[in-house]
Amino acid sequence: DVRLVESGGGLAQAGGSLTLSCVVSGITFNDYAVGWFRQAPGKEREGISCIVNEDATIYYADFVKGRFTVSRDIAKNTVTLQMASLKPEDTGVYLCFAVGPTGGQYWGPGTQVTVSP
Repeated sequence: DVRLVESGGGLAQAGGSLTLSCVVSGITFNDYAVGWFRQAPGKEREGISCIVNEDATIYYADFVKGRFTVSRDIAKNTVTLQMASLKPEDTGVYLCFAVGPTGGQYWGPGTQVTVSP
């Protein structure tokens, strides 16, 4: 079975930092694009960052550029999201995802991030 399990969420103050990790199992990690979405209360799910598997190109949403850094550890099947200069509007459930070469998508259950003013 494919499993994605996030960890590292919690409470932070505005201007603070948090690091999220996602451990992936059940797939050939290097064959998949991996990254993060988030969903705030009452809002649609939005993409944050993605690492493309073929050449490890990294994409960021404009609203996190310069503040968030995504990375992957192929040996540990882990994708990490380092978040700095957090803002209250970064509050939401952060979800790890993996997309395979034939389009199959897998999602983790999410981890809550709350940023206080």
